[in-house]
Amino acid sequence: MNTQADKQESHAPQLTVSPDEKISVVKSAILGLQHVIAMDVYVVPFLIAMLIGLSSGQSTALIQATFIAAGLATIVQTYFCMKLPVAQGPSYVPLGAIVSIYVASGGGQLGWNSVLGAGLIGSILVIILGFTGFFNKIVKSFIPPIVGGTIIFIVGLSLLPVAIRDNIYDAKDATINQNVLLALISGATLILFVLLGSLLRNKGSIFRVISVMVALVVGCISANIMGVLDFSAVKSAKWFNMPHIPFADFGFSFNFSAIITMVIIYFVLLAETTGTWFAVSNVIDKPLTDKNLNRGVIGEGISCLIASLLGATPVTGYSTNAGIISITGIASRRVFLAVGVWFVIFGCSGKLAVLISSIPTAVIGGVFSIVCGIIAINGIQVMKNVRIGEKEMYTIAIPMILTMALVMIPQDFLHSLPTFVQYLLGSPILAASLAAILLNKLLPSAK
Repeated sequence: MNTQADKQESHAPQLTVSPDEKISVVKSAILGLQHVIAMDVYVVPFLIAMLIGLSSGQSTALIQATFIAAGLATIVQTYFCMKLPVAQGPSYVPLGAIVSIYVASGGGQLGWNSVLGAGLIGSILVIILGFTGFFNKIVKSFIPPIVGGTIIFIVGLSLLPVAIRDNIYDAKDATINQNVLLALISGATLILFVLLGSLLRNKGSIFRVISVMVALVVGCISANIMGVLDFSAVKSAKWFNMPHIPFADFGFSFNFSAIITMVIIYFVLLAETTGTWFAVSNVIDKPLTDKNLNRGVIGEGISCLIASLLGATPVTGYSTNAGIISITGIASRRVFLAVGVWFVIFGCSGKLAVLISSIPTAVIGGVFSIVCGIIAINGIQVMKNVRIGEKEMYTIAIPMILTMALVMIPQDFLHSLPTFVQYLLGSPILAASLAAILLNKLLPSAK
């Protein structure tokens, strides 16, 4: 896989700062903050709390634990394991499994302990998988450039409806007209600053670097003018909240069926996070090596282990950050160290966490939709040197169709299917990735 990638022409966007290049603490902090704001990390714990009916105090504790886990996981993956600019955050993939394990285990504290216990055992198995190098062999055999590019493309494609439908059209912060206007304002501000950075070249690099942050700030100011910015919850939130402590505030229960369920989920997570690794690899123009992949799997396992020990749910690599690197041109790992530190700070401060969650979703959606488009284009760039014959057309087209079909699948129909099929089809990225791999292997090549 690496040899094929090396033969390709450089297709990454022009970086102004490479992954191993050092930048100032202040600059790292500012750039790290805009990554954090764009990631919507609070959404997953909020959904879990709503789905299983956690109390207000339990919900706050889960959100805190999720922020701290995302921060520590980002630092582990970026600085100690994979050593690439990858940000970690809670995955949407295990939502259905978490609810089913919680209910099947009797709910309450015992149900949550079963969720955490299954996550703990599953993460240890992932670490072992990384040390054996087995996952790396799978990637080398089954993911050539045509499949890797397709996976990156469907990552962006699968996130785009979420950015537009959920964050803009279905957002409850304001009327649909106001949401669309806010998304247009934040998106247009982002594009304007990126264009200024390109036109002014080196002198205007600052415009490109702070483009995401400025877009979000301008969007919030616009929301305030419209009267739809609500920071009232920030005033009542505490500056410091003590996170819950394992074995004191919660424990771990080990249920065989729950563990098997979570192990399946972890394989889905690895497929999901691999798409992110390819996206980041393409953006920074640095092919994934065997060492990167093995250490990445180990890092994913350690990250999920940390999440379980903190009382949070499994984490995964976030593709959003690859798009932000493309926009800003900054890929320094110091920025992602700052991302990790910011997450830990937000996790310890209820006020700061609420401040981020109070940003109107339409404002984030305007930026997020552009980021998703950039991720998809990066996938096309990976495939640009591949000859597109009949086999390749189907390898790209069918996963693309499958992605959109699963993004729009009615939830009632999905929940009527067998549990394993729900896990498979519940993640458009996983299902489409498997389709791309199988089509590439099974379809005959042109003579």
